[in-house]
Amino acid sequence: MQDSVFDEIKDLITEARNPASDDIDSKSTEEILRIINTEDKTIPEIVGEEIPHIAEAVDLLVDSFNRGGRLFYIGAGTSGRLGVLDAAECPPTYGTEPDMVQGIIAGGDKALVASQEGSEDQEAQGVLDLMNRGLTSADVACGIAASYRTPYVIAAIKKAREIGAKTIYLTCNPRNELKFDVDVAICPVVGPEVVMGSTRMKAGTATKLVLNMLTTTAMIRLGKVYGNMMVDLMMTSRKLEERSKRTVMMVTGVDYEEATRVLNLADGHVKTALVMILAGVDAGRAKKRLADNNGFVRKAIGLNSGLPGDL
Repeated sequence: MQDSVFDEIKDLITEARNPASDDIDSKSTEEILRIINTEDKTIPEIVGEEIPHIAEAVDLLVDSFNRGGRLFYIGAGTSGRLGVLDAAECPPTYGTEPDMVQGIIAGGDKALVASQEGSEDQEAQGVLDLMNRGLTSADVACGIAASYRTPYVIAAIKKAREIGAKTIYLTCNPRNELKFDVDVAICPVVGPEVVMGSTRMKAGTATKLVLNMLTTTAMIRLGKVYGNMMVDLMMTSRKLEERSKRTVMMVTGVDYEEATRVLNLADGHVKTALVMILAGVDAGRAKKRLADNNGFVRKAIGLNSGLPGDL
Protein backbone atom coordinates (compact mmCIF):
# COMPACT_ATOMS: atom_id res chain seq x y z
CA MET A 1 0.00 0.00 0.00
CA GLN A 2 1.27 3.45 -0.92
CA ASP A 3 2.33 5.51 2.10
CA SER A 4 0.12 8.50 3.03
CA VAL A 5 3.14 10.81 3.30
CA PHE A 6 4.08 9.82 -0.26
CA ASP A 7 0.62 10.90 -1.35
CA GLU A 8 1.02 14.20 0.48
CA ILE A 9 4.32 15.18 -1.10
CA LYS A 10 4.09 13.76 -4.60
CA ASP A 11 2.06 16.68 -5.94
CA LEU A 12 3.73 19.50 -4.01
CA ILE A 13 5.41 22.06 -6.26
CA THR A 14 8.37 22.14 -3.87
CA GLU A 15 8.86 18.42 -4.58
CA ALA A 16 8.54 18.65 -8.36
CA ARG A 17 11.35 18.27 -10.91
CA ASN A 18 12.58 21.47 -12.49
CA PRO A 19 12.85 21.14 -16.29
CA ALA A 20 15.47 23.91 -16.36
CA SER A 21 17.90 21.67 -14.48
CA ASP A 22 16.92 18.16 -15.47
CA ASP A 23 20.39 17.42 -16.88
CA ILE A 24 22.38 19.60 -14.50
CA ASP A 25 24.62 16.69 -13.56
CA SER A 26 26.10 16.76 -17.07
CA LYS A 27 26.94 20.47 -17.01
CA SER A 28 30.22 22.26 -16.36
CA THR A 29 30.81 24.19 -13.15
CA GLU A 30 29.96 27.53 -14.74
CA GLU A 31 26.86 26.14 -16.46
CA ILE A 32 25.59 24.76 -13.13
CA LEU A 33 26.14 28.13 -11.48
CA ARG A 34 24.28 29.96 -14.26
CA ILE A 35 21.30 27.61 -13.97
CA ILE A 36 21.14 28.24 -10.22
CA ASN A 37 21.54 32.00 -10.70
CA THR A 38 18.85 32.14 -13.38
CA GLU A 39 16.39 30.39 -11.08
CA ASP A 40 17.33 32.64 -8.14
CA LYS A 41 16.58 35.77 -10.20
CA THR A 42 12.88 34.89 -10.20
CA ILE A 43 12.53 35.02 -6.41
CA PRO A 44 12.26 38.76 -5.61
CA GLU A 45 9.41 39.28 -8.09
CA ILE A 46 7.50 36.31 -6.70
CA VAL A 47 7.96 37.62 -3.16
CA GLY A 48 6.80 41.03 -4.39
CA GLU A 49 3.49 39.53 -5.46
CA GLU A 50 2.89 38.56 -1.84
CA ILE A 51 3.35 42.08 -0.44
CA PRO A 52 -0.39 42.64 0.27
CA HIS A 53 -0.35 39.54 2.48
CA ILE A 54 3.00 40.44 4.04
CA ALA A 55 1.52 43.86 4.87
CA GLU A 56 -1.41 42.18 6.63
CA ALA A 57 1.04 40.14 8.67
CA VAL A 58 3.09 43.21 9.60
CA ASP A 59 -0.05 44.99 10.80
CA LEU A 60 -0.83 41.99 13.02
CA LEU A 61 2.68 42.12 14.45
CA VAL A 62 2.65 45.86 15.12
CA ASP A 63 -0.72 45.61 16.86
CA SER A 64 0.53 42.71 18.98
CA PHE A 65 3.83 44.40 19.86
CA ASN A 66 2.01 47.59 20.86
CA ARG A 67 -0.06 45.54 23.29
CA GLY A 68 2.97 43.82 24.78
CA GLY A 69 2.64 40.71 22.63
CA ARG A 70 5.44 38.68 21.11
CA LEU A 71 6.22 36.91 17.83
CA PHE A 72 7.03 33.22 17.78
CA TYR A 73 8.47 31.61 14.65
CA ILE A 74 7.94 27.84 14.44
CA GLY A 75 9.71 25.73 11.85
CA ALA A 76 11.76 22.63 11.09
CA GLY A 77 15.01 22.22 9.19
CA THR A 78 15.99 25.18 7.01
CA SER A 79 12.70 26.95 7.78
CA GLY A 80 13.27 26.65 11.50
CA ARG A 81 16.87 27.83 11.27
CA LEU A 82 15.83 30.92 9.31
CA GLY A 83 13.22 31.75 11.94
CA VAL A 84 15.75 31.40 14.75
CA LEU A 85 18.21 33.56 12.79
CA ASP A 86 15.69 36.35 12.25
CA ALA A 87 14.68 36.30 15.92
CA ALA A 88 18.30 36.33 17.11
CA GLU A 89 19.12 39.40 15.02
CA CYS A 90 16.34 41.62 16.37
CA PRO A 91 17.91 42.55 19.76
CA PRO A 92 21.28 43.79 18.42
CA THR A 93 19.69 45.53 15.44
CA TYR A 94 16.67 47.13 17.07
CA GLY A 95 17.31 47.02 20.80
CA THR A 96 14.38 44.66 21.41
CA GLU A 97 14.09 42.48 24.48
CA PRO A 98 15.25 38.91 23.73
CA ASP A 99 11.78 37.47 24.26
CA MET A 100 9.96 39.87 21.90
CA VAL A 101 10.79 37.78 18.81
CA GLN A 102 11.56 34.12 19.41
CA GLY A 103 12.46 31.25 17.11
CA ILE A 104 11.40 27.67 17.81
CA ILE A 105 12.91 24.83 15.78
CA ALA A 106 11.94 21.17 15.72
CA GLY A 107 14.64 19.20 17.50
CA GLY A 108 15.70 22.12 19.68
CA ASP A 109 19.00 23.96 19.66
CA LYS A 110 20.98 20.96 18.41
CA ALA A 111 18.95 21.14 15.17
CA LEU A 112 20.62 24.48 14.43
CA VAL A 113 23.93 22.77 13.67
CA ALA A 114 22.96 19.18 12.84
CA SER A 115 19.98 17.75 11.01
CA GLN A 116 17.24 16.27 13.22
CA GLU A 117 15.00 15.03 10.42
CA GLY A 118 12.54 12.93 12.42
CA SER A 119 11.67 15.84 14.68
CA GLU A 120 9.52 17.52 12.03
CA ASP A 121 6.93 14.73 12.31
CA GLN A 122 6.36 15.16 16.07
CA GLU A 123 3.05 17.00 16.34
CA ALA A 124 2.78 16.82 20.13
CA GLN A 125 6.29 18.19 20.52
CA GLY A 126 5.44 21.15 18.32
CA VAL A 127 2.56 22.05 20.61
CA LEU A 128 4.67 21.49 23.71
CA ASP A 129 7.60 23.56 22.47
CA LEU A 130 5.33 26.49 21.67
CA MET A 131 3.31 26.36 24.87
CA ASN A 132 6.46 26.04 26.96
CA ARG A 133 7.31 29.58 25.79
CA GLY A 134 4.18 30.85 27.52
CA LEU A 135 2.16 31.68 24.41
CA THR A 136 -0.92 33.81 25.11
CA SER A 137 -3.76 35.26 23.06
CA ALA A 138 -1.82 38.54 22.85
CA ASP A 139 0.99 36.90 20.85
CA VAL A 140 1.49 36.03 17.17
CA ALA A 141 2.61 32.58 16.02
CA CYS A 142 4.20 32.35 12.57
CA GLY A 143 4.58 28.88 11.11
CA ILE A 144 7.32 28.47 8.50
CA ALA A 145 7.18 25.40 6.25
CA ALA A 146 8.29 25.47 2.63
CA SER A 147 6.20 22.38 1.87
CA TYR A 148 3.36 23.62 4.11
CA ARG A 149 2.71 20.07 5.41
CA THR A 150 5.23 19.85 8.30
CA PRO A 151 3.30 18.17 11.16
CA TYR A 152 5.36 19.80 13.93
CA VAL A 153 4.55 23.26 12.57
CA ILE A 154 0.89 22.70 11.70
CA ALA A 155 0.11 21.30 15.15
CA ALA A 156 1.71 24.28 16.86
CA ILE A 157 -0.16 26.78 14.68
CA LYS A 158 -3.48 25.02 15.26
CA LYS A 159 -2.86 25.20 19.01
CA ALA A 160 -1.98 28.89 18.81
CA ARG A 161 -5.20 29.60 16.97
CA GLU A 162 -7.13 27.53 19.50
CA ILE A 163 -6.00 29.74 22.39
CA GLY A 164 -6.73 32.95 20.48
CA ALA A 165 -3.27 34.02 19.30
CA LYS A 166 -3.00 35.51 15.82
CA THR A 167 -1.45 33.17 13.27
CA ILE A 168 0.68 33.63 10.16
CA TYR A 169 1.78 30.83 7.85
CA LEU A 170 4.70 31.15 5.44
CA THR A 171 4.96 28.47 2.78
CA CYS A 172 6.22 28.15 -0.78
CA ASN A 173 3.21 26.17 -1.95
CA PRO A 174 -0.04 27.72 -3.25
CA ARG A 175 -2.46 29.34 -0.82
CA ASN A 176 -5.37 27.18 -1.98
CA GLU A 177 -3.56 24.05 -0.81
CA LEU A 178 -3.65 25.06 2.87
CA LYS A 179 -6.08 22.77 4.66
CA PHE A 180 -6.31 24.71 7.94
CA ASP A 181 -7.21 28.26 8.94
CA VAL A 182 -4.73 31.03 9.72
CA ASP A 183 -5.13 34.79 9.95
CA VAL A 184 -2.62 35.47 7.16
CA ALA A 185 -1.02 33.08 4.67
CA ILE A 186 2.11 34.24 2.85
CA CYS A 187 2.78 32.01 -0.15
CA PRO A 188 5.67 32.91 -2.47
CA VAL A 189 5.45 30.00 -4.92
CA VAL A 190 8.99 29.88 -6.26
CA GLY A 191 8.48 26.65 -8.18
CA PRO A 192 10.54 23.46 -8.32
CA GLU A 193 14.05 23.60 -6.94
CA VAL A 194 17.18 23.24 -9.07
CA VAL A 195 17.82 20.04 -7.12
CA MET A 196 14.45 18.39 -6.57
CA GLY A 197 13.12 18.94 -3.06
CA SER A 198 16.14 20.94 -1.85
CA THR A 199 14.08 23.72 -0.29
CA ARG A 200 17.13 25.29 1.32
CA MET A 201 17.62 26.86 -2.12
CA LYS A 202 14.87 28.99 -3.74
CA ALA A 203 12.33 28.38 -0.99
CA GLY A 204 14.93 29.20 1.66
CA THR A 205 15.88 32.42 -0.13
CA ALA A 206 12.24 33.48 -0.44
CA THR A 207 11.67 32.68 3.23
CA LYS A 208 14.64 34.81 4.28
CA LEU A 209 13.39 37.72 2.19
CA VAL A 210 9.91 37.53 3.73
CA LEU A 211 11.22 37.28 7.30
CA ASN A 212 13.47 40.29 6.66
CA MET A 213 10.42 42.21 5.47
CA LEU A 214 8.22 41.18 8.41
CA THR A 215 10.49 42.22 11.25
CA THR A 216 12.19 45.14 9.51
CA THR A 217 8.88 46.75 8.56
CA ALA A 218 7.38 46.07 11.98
CA MET A 219 10.39 47.68 13.69
CA ILE A 220 10.17 50.73 11.44
CA ARG A 221 6.48 51.01 12.28
CA LEU A 222 7.43 50.87 15.97
CA GLY A 223 9.78 53.85 15.64
CA LYS A 224 13.04 51.95 15.81
CA VAL A 225 14.37 53.57 12.63
CA TYR A 226 14.99 57.28 11.94
CA GLY A 227 15.32 58.00 8.23
CA ASN A 228 16.87 54.72 7.19
CA MET A 229 19.13 54.36 10.22
CA MET A 230 18.72 52.01 13.17
CA VAL A 231 18.45 54.19 16.25
CA ASP A 232 17.35 51.81 19.00
CA LEU A 233 20.60 49.86 19.02
CA MET A 234 22.74 49.83 22.13
CA MET A 235 26.54 50.08 22.22
CA THR A 236 27.15 46.45 23.16
CA SER A 237 30.14 45.84 20.84
CA ARG A 238 32.89 47.94 19.30
CA LYS A 239 31.16 47.82 15.92
CA LEU A 240 27.83 48.96 17.37
CA GLU A 241 29.59 51.60 19.45
CA GLU A 242 31.18 53.16 16.40
CA ARG A 243 28.00 52.78 14.33
CA SER A 244 26.10 54.60 17.07
CA LYS A 245 28.55 57.50 17.00
CA ARG A 246 28.46 57.68 13.21
CA THR A 247 24.65 57.71 13.22
CA VAL A 248 24.56 60.59 15.69
CA MET A 249 27.13 62.48 13.65
CA MET A 250 25.26 61.94 10.36
CA VAL A 251 21.88 62.97 11.73
CA THR A 252 22.95 65.98 13.80
CA GLY A 253 26.16 67.20 12.18
CA VAL A 254 28.18 67.09 15.43
CA ASP A 255 31.77 65.86 15.41
CA TYR A 256 33.09 62.55 16.75
CA GLU A 257 33.98 63.91 20.18
CA GLU A 258 30.58 65.54 20.71
CA ALA A 259 28.74 62.42 19.56
CA THR A 260 30.77 60.38 22.04
CA ARG A 261 30.07 62.83 24.86
CA VAL A 262 26.31 62.96 24.29
CA LEU A 263 26.02 59.20 23.85
CA ASN A 264 27.74 58.75 27.21
CA LEU A 265 25.17 61.09 28.79
CA ALA A 266 22.42 59.12 27.02
CA ASP A 267 23.68 55.82 28.46
CA GLY A 268 24.66 54.73 24.98
CA HIS A 269 21.14 55.04 23.54
CA VAL A 270 21.16 56.58 20.07
CA LYS A 271 17.53 57.75 20.14
CA THR A 272 18.06 59.64 23.37
CA ALA A 273 21.25 61.24 22.06
CA LEU A 274 19.50 62.39 18.89
CA VAL A 275 16.65 64.02 20.77
CA MET A 276 19.08 65.65 23.21
CA ILE A 277 20.97 67.33 20.38
CA LEU A 278 18.12 68.08 17.96
CA ALA A 279 15.65 69.25 20.59
CA GLY A 280 18.24 70.91 22.84
CA VAL A 281 17.24 69.05 26.00
CA ASP A 282 19.01 66.98 28.64
CA ALA A 283 18.89 63.20 28.81
CA GLY A 284 15.96 63.05 31.22
CA ARG A 285 13.77 65.29 29.09
CA ALA A 286 14.82 63.48 25.92
CA LYS A 287 13.75 60.15 27.41
CA LYS A 288 10.42 61.64 28.48
CA ARG A 289 9.80 63.06 25.01
CA LEU A 290 10.47 59.64 23.52
CA ALA A 291 8.21 57.93 26.05
CA ASP A 292 5.42 60.45 25.38
CA ASN A 293 5.69 59.78 21.63
CA ASN A 294 5.91 55.98 21.63
CA GLY A 295 9.62 56.07 20.87
CA PHE A 296 9.39 57.98 17.59
CA VAL A 297 12.34 60.35 17.18
CA ARG A 298 10.58 62.56 14.63
CA LYS A 299 7.64 63.15 16.93
CA ALA A 300 9.84 63.76 19.97
CA ILE A 301 11.83 66.36 18.04
CA GLY A 302 8.69 67.93 16.61
CA LEU A 303 7.50 68.95 20.07
CA ASN A 304 10.38 71.41 20.28
CA SER A 305 11.06 72.29 16.63
CA GLY A 306 7.55 73.05 15.48
CA LEU A 307 7.76 70.31 12.86
CA PRO A 308 4.63 68.19 12.34
CA GLY A 309 4.70 65.18 14.59
CA ASP A 310 4.37 62.78 11.69
CA LEU A 311 7.08 64.35 9.50
